[in-house]
Amino acid sequence: MRHFPLPGRSRAPGRVRVIGRRAYLLPGLAAAALLATALIPSAASASIGRYVSLGDSYTAGPLIPNQYGWPAGCLRSNHNYPALVRATFAPSSFQDISCQGADTTDMLGSEFVGVGTNPPQFSALTTATSLVTVQISGNDIGFASIVAWCAGLSVINPFSSPCKNHYTSGGTDQLAAAITQTAPKIDAMLKGIHQRSPNARVLVVGYPVLLPDSGYGCWPLVPIAYGDVPYLRGVEKKLNKMLATEAAAYGARYTDTYTSSIGHDVCQIPGTNWVEGVVPTSPAAPFHPNALGERNMAKQVDAMVG
Repeated sequence: MRHFPLPGRSRAPGRVRVIGRRAYLLPGLAAAALLATALIPSAASASIGRYVSLGDSYTAGPLIPNQYGWPAGCLRSNHNYPALVRATFAPSSFQDISCQGADTTDMLGSEFVGVGTNPPQFSALTTATSLVTVQISGNDIGFASIVAWCAGLSVINPFSSPCKNHYTSGGTDQLAAAITQTAPKIDAMLKGIHQRSPNARVLVVGYPVLLPDSGYGCWPLVPIAYGDVPYLRGVEKKLNKMLATEAAAYGARYTDTYTSSIGHDVCQIPGTNWVEGVVPTSPAAPFHPNALGERNMAKQVDAMVG
C-alpha cells in the first residue's frame, strides 16, 4: 500500500519438491543410512529457483531497518517478507521490485517515487522465474486517501460513522465499487505474470489485519471513529476476498495473512501490534506492518511455498 502520509506520486507450476523414497537396508548399513539422511538438506533449506517479489508498500516495508536498494524512494527493507522468504528457501536468484505507492498500473509502467524511478515491475519476470509473490490493490482503491479522510472526519464526529457516511452518500458504496472495479485489473495482472513466467508458481498475498477484527477501535489513539471501524474492517475483508477469488480463477494460490494477524492490530500495545498507528512505536510507516508484521507474512508465504 501507499506509504502514508507521503505526498502523492506520478506514473509513468513448477515447484521444488522433496521426494521421499522407501529404502530397504541391510542391518549393517542402517547407521550409515541414518548419517546420510541427517546430511540431506530439509525442504525449508531447498532452493526454489528464481524468485521475484512484486508489490506495494506492504511488501516493501517502508522505514523498517535496513532500507536498501534503488530507487531509494521505494523504501524497501531487507527485513520485509520477501527477504525473509529468501532467507528461508535460498532461491537461485532473487529480485524484489516492490515499491511504496505501487498499484496495478505499475506492473507495466514506471513509477516515479521522488528519489528515483522504479521500472515496470513486470520487467523482473523471465521465463526462468519459478516463484512469484504479489501483493497489490490497496492503492488501486485509494488506501492513502481513505486513511486521510477517515482520520480527519473522526475528529469532527468520533462517536458516529462519518467516514462510512462519506463513502456511501448517494446510496452507492464507493469503496465496494472500487474493489469491484479492481478485480479485472488483478485478473489482467495475473494473466501478464503467466505470459512472462509460464512455469512460475504464483502466490497472491492478502493484506493483514489493520483495525481490530471485532469491536469499535481505540479512538483517539487511532483516529478512526467508532462507527467507522466495522465499516473499514468490512472493506478490507472485501478486498482480500476479491484477491482470493481472482487468484483461484487464474490458478494462482491465495496467501491469507489476515487470519494469523488477528489480535495484532493497530490498537494493540507495542510488541503485540504488528501494524503501526499514526505515531509509530517501532520503525515502520504509519498504518503499515512493522518488522513483526512482515515476519508473520513471511511465515504464511513460507507455509504455501513449503
